Amino acid sequence: MVAGPSALSRALLRIPVPWVYMLAYLVGVGLQLLLPPLRLTPDAASRWHLTGVVLLACGVIVAGWPLVMFYKAGTTTTPGELSKAFVARGPYRFTRNPMYVGLTLVYLGEMGIQLQYAPIVPLVLVLLYVNGVVIPLEESRLTERFGQTYTDYCGRTRRWF
Repeated sequence: MVAGPSALSRALLRIPVPWVYMLAYLVGVGLQLLLPPLRLTPDAASRWHLTGVVLLACGVIVAGWPLVMFYKAGTTTTPGELSKAFVARGPYRFTRNPMYVGLTLVYLGEMGIQLQYAPIVPLVLVLLYVNGVVIPLEESRLTERFGQTYTDYCGRTRRWF
């Protein structure tokens, strides 16, 4: 028998994952205010900024596409809620978690646009939380709901990339 999430995890799961990313980013911005800014040449700053724009745009697409797919399938995007449909096409052919990959790209993109480095610290904590708490809960619910179909999917599709 697999143990359920702890009381802290259950409390955290009430905060939508995109908000977890956003709140972590704001903590990172606060950290950045305490640290020296990046010292880049104008050319390097421009490249850093452009890379951020590209990452952010890719992240919006990678995170948004599954939202549209879930809406069309009539299923939930909330961790822990029972899914009504199993979606394994589109970006789900490459990763079991394209929304989290997309949110991570958006986060990194914003860091690049703002020429920040400190938000990487809370991002690591968010990724540990998502990978260690949120995804296992989601996967256990999907396994309960879709059984061998989901297990087979997990065998051929990576969790992140």
